[in-house]
Amino acid sequence: MLLSDSPPSILHPVFNAAQPFPPLPDINKDSIRTQVFTHRSYYGRPNHVFEDQPQDPSPDNEKYEHLGDTVLGLVVTELLLEMYPNLRVGPSTKIRALVVGNSTLADISRMYDLPRRLRLHPAQAITLRASVNIQADVFESYVGGLYLEQDLLGVQPWLKALFTPYATEAYKRVREQHRLPPIPTIALVAPDSVLSSPPPSPPHPRPCTASTTIGHLALFNQQLQKANRIVEWIYADGTGEGTKTTPIWLVRCEVDGEVYGRGQGGTKKAARNEAAKEGLKKMGIEV
Repeated sequence: MLLSDSPPSILHPVFNAAQPFPPLPDINKDSIRTQVFTHRSYYGRPNHVFEDQPQDPSPDNEKYEHLGDTVLGLVVTELLLEMYPNLRVGPSTKIRALVVGNSTLADISRMYDLPRRLRLHPAQAITLRASVNIQADVFESYVGGLYLEQDLLGVQPWLKALFTPYATEAYKRVREQHRLPPIPTIALVAPDSVLSSPPPSPPHPRPCTASTTIGHLALFNQQLQKANRIVEWIYADGTGEGTKTTPIWLVRCEVDGEVYGRGQGGTKKAARNEAAKEGLKKMGIEV
């Protein structure tokens, strides 16, 4: 659900000559088209059935609606990735919820005049046809039926052309909810470019002496503990080649009284790490 202070959930993007409202693709198979527009009230079958008999499947559009809901989620999620490749998952989920919400889908359904084509129980026809949920459901059912007949390649171009303006408006609304400034012009990316362009080069990593120090030193100590041997670190007097403000620490590593390595570094741990490297080599461990 969106935040309680969110704007009305229905979206009304502007369609014009530059951005026309796309025509409804045809479903060519009569049996699929008929079932797409058949509401479960038409046959009045029981609702609490686990599974239909193979020779008597349910003739209503609920399965198509369920399929269409999934197809819509997939296509709109991919569309948002193409349009706003840097969008984080949280805001993207809010935008998608606006785009595929029942209020928006019902409005699209009415624009395609789909509710008028519904087959409903005569006693409930007026009420059901005016229901926002039923109007949204028949649109999802149409998407599911079209997908079943023509696969994703037949559905995706239509849905992307249809929902691009809705995604743009939803993006603006969610930005406002997050108290962000108006959309910069560089925020929009042409669809398909993000999936076809190479990924950006990763930033240059900053040097990190701590991880290097921990790596060899930890392994060296681990090996000595396994062998139950005693290690002693002996630091040289003074600052080595450094100064009092930037000392260079010199250390000698002795294991059971035998020198295993020497090292130097800007910290005591760094010096021990250098000595540990030599110690690992002496133990026959190459790292």
